[in-house]
Amino acid sequence: MAAHSHYEELARQLSAIGAVKREMGRILPQDCPPASAAVLTLLDRHGEMRMSQLAELMAIDMSVTSRHVAHVCERGWIEREPDPADKRSRLLRLTPSGTEVLQELSERYTAALARYLGDWSDDDVGLLNELLARLRTSFGDCRTRAHHDFSTRTPAG
Repeated sequence: MAAHSHYEELARQLSAIGAVKREMGRILPQDCPPASAAVLTLLDRHGEMRMSQLAELMAIDMSVTSRHVAHVCERGWIEREPDPADKRSRLLRLTPSGTEVLQELSERYTAALARYLGDWSDDDVGLLNELLARLRTSFGDCRTRAHHDFSTRTPAG
């Protein structure tokens, strides 16, 4: 187990990641804020889905999800079709235009990371990817624990 001071430093570093995320958000097209990019990415990764599933994946309220979906729908990046299994529900699906936007976002993100991390070795970037994936795995599915109170738990428990 790592020393307590290492966990304290990790907490500081993770807090500072917000600045990195904000900087990466600045490279997005003006009409595609980070939440819109997240909607497109999740639909690309998981395929068509209901709004409730999207809200769960994004770990946000349905009303907020609805606003994000409306934004990308207005731009023609996704479509809402009746769910054949339940005509009252709609399935969200990425459009070819949405796929094009995702490709542009990917190119922008990759170029920005290459610019910011240009002085890193391939091994360092690979190690960062490996450690971030390991961190995510250690946390598991945070959405299922979103309402738990961890403040009363000890670091070991």
